[in-house]
Formats: sequence, structure tokens, C-alpha cells
Amino acid sequence: MTEDPFDTGDLRERVLAAWAASPARFREDANAEEDLVTGGYRDRVLVELAQNAADAAARAGEPGRLLLRLTRDDTGPVLVAANSGTPLDAAGVSALATLRASAKRDAEPTVGRFGVGFAAVLAVSDEPAVVGRAGGVRFSAADTRALVEATGDAGLADEVRRREGHVPVLRLPFPASAAVPAGYDTVVVLPLRDGVAADLVARQLAELDDALLLALPALGSVRVEVDGEPPRDLSDVESRWRVLRREGVLAPELLVDRPVEERARTGWQVAWAVPREPGAEPFPSVPPVLHAPTPCEEPLPWPALLVATVPLEPSRRHVAPGPLTDAVLGEAAAAYAELLAELAENGYPAWRYVPTGLPAGAVDGTLRAALDRVLPGTKLLTAVEDGAPLAPRDAVTIAGAAGADETLTRVLAPRLAGLVPASRPARVVLRQVGVRELELSDVVDALPADPDPGRWRELYAALDPLAVDPLVREALGSLPVPLAGGEIARGARGLVLAAGTDEVSAALARLGARVVHPEAAHPLLERLGAVPAGPRALLELDVVRTAVEASADDEDEPFDPLEPRLPLADAVLTLVQGAVSAGELTPGELPWLADLALTDSEGEPAPAGALARPGSRAARWFDPDEIGLVAAEVEGRWGADVLAAVGVLDGPALVRAADVPVEPDAPVEAGSPADLLEGWDDWCEYVLDRVRAAGTQGGHPDVGPVSVPELLAVRDLDAVAPDALPEVVAAVAAEPATRAALVGRCRAVAAGVAVDVLPYTAWWLRDRFSSPDGGGVVAAEGATDGLAELLPPAPAWLAALDRPAQSALGVVTGLSDVDAGVASTVFDRLADPARYVPLPLLLRLLRRFAELADAGLRWPAPPPRVRGLDPRPDIAGTQVVDADEAVVLESPMYLQRPDVGCGLPAPADSAGALAELFDLPLVGELVPGVVSSSGVKQPVPPGVTHLLPGGPATWCEHDALVVDGHEVDWWVSDSVVHAATLGGLARGLCWVSGAWALRGVVEEALVDPATANAALLDEAFG
Repeated sequence: MTEDPFDTGDLRERVLAAWAASPARFREDANAEEDLVTGGYRDRVLVELAQNAADAAARAGEPGRLLLRLTRDDTGPVLVAANSGTPLDAAGVSALATLRASAKRDAEPTVGRFGVGFAAVLAVSDEPAVVGRAGGVRFSAADTRALVEATGDAGLADEVRRREGHVPVLRLPFPASAAVPAGYDTVVVLPLRDGVAADLVARQLAELDDALLLALPALGSVRVEVDGEPPRDLSDVESRWRVLRREGVLAPELLVDRPVEERARTGWQVAWAVPREPGAEPFPSVPPVLHAPTPCEEPLPWPALLVATVPLEPSRRHVAPGPLTDAVLGEAAAAYAELLAELAENGYPAWRYVPTGLPAGAVDGTLRAALDRVLPGTKLLTAVEDGAPLAPRDAVTIAGAAGADETLTRVLAPRLAGLVPASRPARVVLRQVGVRELELSDVVDALPADPDPGRWRELYAALDPLAVDPLVREALGSLPVPLAGGEIARGARGLVLAAGTDEVSAALARLGARVVHPEAAHPLLERLGAVPAGPRALLELDVVRTAVEASADDEDEPFDPLEPRLPLADAVLTLVQGAVSAGELTPGELPWLADLALTDSEGEPAPAGALARPGSRAARWFDPDEIGLVAAEVEGRWGADVLAAVGVLDGPALVRAADVPVEPDAPVEAGSPADLLEGWDDWCEYVLDRVRAAGTQGGHPDVGPVSVPELLAVRDLDAVAPDALPEVVAAVAAEPATRAALVGRCRAVAAGVAVDVLPYTAWWLRDRFSSPDGGGVVAAEGATDGLAELLPPAPAWLAALDRPAQSALGVVTGLSDVDAGVASTVFDRLADPARYVPLPLLLRLLRRFAELADAGLRWPAPPPRVRGLDPRPDIAGTQVVDADEAVVLESPMYLQRPDVGCGLPAPADSAGALAELFDLPLVGELVPGVVSSSGVKQPVPPGVTHLLPGGPATWCEHDALVVDGHEVDWWVSDSVVHAATLGGLARGLCWVSGAWALRGVVEEALVDPATANAALLDEAFG
């Protein structure tokens, strides 16, 4: 028989007596127990067993140990729970058998209310037993039912019947005995009701993890043993979890509305736990709920576990609202802020542990509100600059993607106090805790002027990946940029990105160029509007041209050995040297460089274009009063190529320019062709005359602005010494670069017009050196076609040049050389009345002019005088008359009319073009050509028709042919040939037939028809 050290029989008798006296009491006890089992404790068997074990350990003042063993005996599956600590005593037995009357009434920091939570075992067992070393008790639904039936009380029997046999199990204790496992003080033995109960226990055992030990710190370890599986030990929980615990005393007024027994517990406790491994999920197998201290049903989806002594409702599933709950949750929030600060100090990303989003319930909402009040002053962030903890109210972030870029924030940190990174996930948290967010543009505006260009480049490299966004580029509009001179510019737009040496940087700084410091140069600056410049582009900066203009006035400041001042000329020459070395600059391409003041051989400043290299050809060629010598030390330092690029003369020097406006008398700009080329305005007038003439011919009389797309000219020809001219011209013609300026094509263009004109060099040399009288066209020695008599002879030195060069300089050898370039000069000489021009030369030249007119030659203005045929019949010569006294003879029949005046004979198909060239009328437009005499129609002899196939078949015979009152030998009127002589008939028939060359043969056939066949045979060989 089992001993009964706790006098359970007395307890049973008293409970049974109470039930018999009041069946309603039986019903109340049954309902209360059922509420606990099916309500608040329905799935908490392991938690409640662990909680009781923790309380026993706490009362014993030692770390508790709990064994949970799922095994099987003869009756079925059994759950054994053994724990260390204060064992079961009489008060505990009384509490187990008394619903809602815990033995834990003192102020000890226990967790549960022994005797209430134990009801959870009824969810899986009808025969629970609790045994300690002093004895034990068991409870049994079957035994309780039997004792109730044994009372014979009708009222109790009726209640049992109404409840279908269900009775309150934990009201009647029975003595029990069991072996307590070694090392433990109390054991709970739960024979499991069925397989469903066994599965529930097995599942809960499998789900046990560190959360249980964190919620019940009095438990030092838990051992789980399941038949067929390896044992599992949970212990040393704080080696895996960072735990912060806080406790204190509650103000008395907070307990006023709490139950009487609960008021004795005046202390509060909270504990927060997070994994020690940063980024680990806190409790993947435990629902995110509040632990009070074991799990309840208040959702708390935080990245940490909270254990807090908040008051619970009787079901122990929900928090009891009120000031006590709010106070404990406030302490929990303050403790959580401490934990976050501790995490930050230890290198954790503490912001990840700040809850965001909408609260999941009332407890969550209250806790978040309390946390939000303390987080702005909590050092939960880490400064990028030095890793020091930082409170949100002292921190700043950068808005947008810039704030999330780790490289950028690292680079900006030394320039922006309190900067913390703001990744996309962190941004919501940082705003929530009160971190000030700066726009990137505001950050840029606030950046200090750091003198170290290397640090700026590091910043640009960090910003570059973000600058693909137009909004980011806009925000960087005032980004500081260090310049080569040491200044800091605000904004990259318009700055120059130049790759070069330190010497180039020093030169640019001396010139005042806004050039990015080479150590700071980065592609980002180009995206922001800086202009990349190679060696040539650097030379074309406005500051360089300004420096060239100011170089003559450049005076050295007092010498400072610590910071010597670079002369302007040396600064410009440094850039020129870079462009020449890069193959980007040849002499004459930048004509304005010729104004750069250099030191001459006498130690005085002089424009580079007015200097020659000592010992060079230029030193021999040019008048020393016009062209000096550059100082030997200047030449020694910079070399021939650099000096040639700035215009110092070595030989023939070029001016190159593009899209040059042809504007006589326009303002002269330094370095322009008008500034460098003598006689520029006259050449422009010549070009304009040619373009306007072509425009008028082409139907564009108002051609508008005229320009030369590509100008290439030899400069300083006016400074050549007269005796050096042959050598200079020979050099110009021989060297490929300068030869193009002499014999190459030069085109002037305007609206709808493009005309080839004489290149400036050829025009200038023609007009001033080639011709002794300045006419510009000369005859070569042995010139044919009578040109030697008409034109002055070419100087002897021109004979050494090749034919294209001679032609460019106006040297002609025959009529084929009389082209558009020399035609006007030849005509001027032809129209000179002081010159003798024989009739053969005039006829040859008129035919050449007619050919050129057919090819499009036009002169700007009609000539005032012309040379034509002397109209006097007895003089076969030429004469010069005013243009209004001359006509163009488009047919030989007009030679019979001395009344028409001075005539210029021309082929019929070219007569109109010649008339337009000289602005003269055609004689046919002036002479009526009316045949007033009577004639007889006659057939053309057969032999003649064979000589003139396609010619007229008839003609009109006159005894005396009178036209406009003048007697003539022949005439053609309306394609009808009129003739008074056989010679006249031959001319008329041949002119109408277009066979003027056969007029003699036809005349012979008319005189003697027998000769017609012989003439035909002759023509067969023609």
C-alpha cells in the first residue's frame, strides 16, 4: 500500500463532502478545470512543466535542470518530466488540488502559479502524477469518478450524468510513488491518453529550442529524450544569444487594480535576447509573440525575443491592459534601446533590430510608441567616418541612391559630420528614428574646400556610378572642383579637362585657365559639363589668346625664389610644345600665335611673326628692318618646330584659316588673315568681283555674304628683300606645303554660287613682282600667237619655275594659257589704244575670249573700250573705240556693211556669249536687213547640191542686191539666199548650209560645173 505523507485522504474527504453538500460546487470545479484545459492551457503542457521546474530552481537558489523524456511502458506512451530544485511539499500538494489557489503567494521571483498551470497536463493525460523525494500524489479521472459514484449522492450522480462522465481530475489527490531519476528532485509522470496526445507531445518536444531557456532563466539546462532518437541537450544559451535583463520596483499606484495576491509582487523584470551572430534569424521555429514569461498570444513581430513580467488575463494568453502593462512595456522599450546601443557598440547593424511597419496588436503598438520616444537619443547607429556610436538626432544620411552607396558614404564621411550609410532597407528605419536626411545637392553645397586634389578624385570616382541618373547630375551642379592653379571652382561646367605634365599644369595656371587639376581629373567631370581638351584644344582656349595679346606688356614681378613667376610667353610656348609633339599643330594653323611676344636678338620683345631664326633662309630673305632675329637662348630652349608653330620664320611661312569671310575694309582682328596678309582688302575686292559676276550670270545677282572655306596663303611677302625674291618664289613653288598656296585651288562661295579664284599668294605675286608694270600677266620667252608683242616679257628668274608655277604667276606662252585668270589683263592690254595690235592677233584673241565666254567667263563690269575691226574698207586693221560704238558680228555678211561701225567678229554659236562678256549688242539686233531690190528665183546647180547636202535647193538672183539701201554681193534673209555675184552666191549657200569652209570650192563649181565631181572627190579625202 502506497504511503500517504501528504494526508491526501483528508483532502479527498473534504472535497467530496463539499461536492455532496453542494453539487453546484462540483459543477463549478469541473467547469473551471475544463476552461483551463480547453482554453488557456490547451497546448502548454511542456511550457507549464518547464515553468514549474524553473520556479522550483528559483526557490532553491540554484540553476535548474529539466529532463523531458518521451518513452513507452506496458500501458502505453509516457511523458516523464524531472526537475531539480525545491521538491513537492504539502503546500504544493494542496495547491495542485485547489484550483486558482497557488502556493506561490510570497514575493519570490517565480514565474507561474503552481496548481493552475499544472492543469495543462490534462490536455494529454488522465492519470498525472507528481512525486518528490518526500512522497508524491497522483490524480485519476477514473478514480475520481468512482469515488463520486460511491457517495450515492443523487445530485452528484445527476451532474456526472449530465457531463457524460467527465469529472474534475485535479481536485482529488491520491498518494503515489515513483522513482525520481538520479540528480533530480521531482518527477512528473504523465501516461499519455492516446496516440494523438503522444504526437502532440512529440511535436512540442521537437520544437523546444533556446527560446525556452531565454524565457525561463532559472533553468540552466533542458535534456530531451525520445525513444528511438539521440538525446538533445539545451544549455549555455547565453553563449549563442546576447541577452539584456533589467528589473526594478513598481510604483504602488500601478498595482491598485490588480488581484490581491498579485499586489504582493512589486518587482518588474524584462529581458531581451538577440542572436549573437549578426543577421541570424532570432527564432525560426517560435511564433513571434510576447513571453510573459512563457509564450502568450500577443503578437510581437520584432527581431528579438521579449520576456516581461506584464500582467496576464486568467487565460494566460493575453496581456491585461492597464497602467501596469504600460509601465512594464515602457521599461521594456528603454531596455531595448540599451540593447540596440550595445549592439551598435559591438559592431552589429543595430538598425536591423528596429521594428518597422504597422503594429501587429495593442502590445506591439504600445511598445513601439515607447521605443520611438527613446530611440532618437540612443546611440544605435555607427558613424561612417570613425565607427563611433551615434544617436539618430546627431546623424545625417544622403537621400536616394547616393545614401546607399557604401563607397560614396565612406569618401564623404570626413567631409560630413555624423554621416551614416542609408541602404534601401535601412532608409525606412533611419527616417523613423529621426535621422536627418540631406538631399545630395545640399551635401554638395556644404562640401568644404579641400585643397587635396587626390581626395576630390576619390569622391568623383565614388559619385560616377550614380551620375547615370540625370537627377543626380543635376544635384552635382555645384560640385567643388580643384583647379590647376590651386583654386576651387564650384561646378564642373565649362572647366577644362587636360591631361598633361606638371609643366602644362603650371602653364595653364599662369594663363589663368580654369583647368581641372590633373590629379583630380575624372570622367565624371566630363559628364557634368567639363570639356576634355587635348594639346591643341588647350591652345584654343580664350585665355591663351588673351595671353598672346597681353604678352607684349608682360613684365616680370619682383623675383620670389619660393614662387617664381612663369612668363606668359613661356606658358604659351609650353602648350604649343605639347600640341606640336602630339602632331596636332603645324605652322600657320593658328595665325594669331604670331602675335606672341618673344625676346629678339637685341633683348627686346617682338611679335613671333616678326622674327626669324638666326642662320635660317628667312634671315637671308627678309628685310632686317621688317623681320628681326629671335634670341639665341629662346631658340635653344624651344627648338625650331615650336618656334615655327608660333610664326617665327625659317622659310616661307603659311597662314591657314577656315571659313574666312571675304569682307574688304572690315575691322582687323589680331592674328586674322587681314592682319597677316598685306593687300588683303584688295584681294577681297577681286574675289567679290568674281563671285558677283558669276552670281549675275547664274541668276543670283544678290549673292550675300562671301567666304573662302579653306584659305592657305604665304605671309610676309611684302617684307622680302627685292634681291631675294627669286629664291623666295622658288622655295614657295618647291615646298609641298607652300606650293599649294601658290598653285592649289582656292574657292569662294556664296548663296548659290561657287567660284574658283586666284589664291592670295598667286594674286599678290602676280600683281607686284611678276610684271614689271604691275599688270599681273607676262609673256614667256618665245611666246606664240603674237602674245610676246602684246604682253610684257616675264622676268628671267621666272623661267626657272615649272609650268604650273609660271601659270599661277601669270606667265603665258600661247593662246591656250589665256584662261579666266589672265583674260581680263590680256583684254586690258588689247584695248590699250597706244598698243599696235595686228588683225590676226585680234582675231585669235577674240576667238579665245569667245571660247572662255562660252565656258562661263564673266567680268564684274563691262569694259569701257574695246578693240575691233577698222570699218574703213580700205584699211585691214584694228582700232580701239568706246564700247557703245562697237558691235559683235555674228555673220560674215555684215562685213559688207561699213555703216555698222567697229565690229568684233565671232562664231555664230559663240557670238551671244561674247556679246554678253563685253556687254555689246549683236549687229543683227541693230540692222533691219531688209532686201529692197527685186530678184529671180533660181535652182541651185546639181553639182553644188551634191557639195552642200541639206542646203537650199533654190536661191534668188539679183542684178544689183540692195539691203537697207546698201549694195552688197549676198545676203541671207529668212533662210533665203540672195546674191548678185557667183562669189556672193557661194558664200550665201555655204553660210546657210553651215559649210563656210567650202565657199571657194562651191564658187569654182558655180563657175565651171565640170569641177564639181573633182571637188567631190577631194572632199572624200577631207
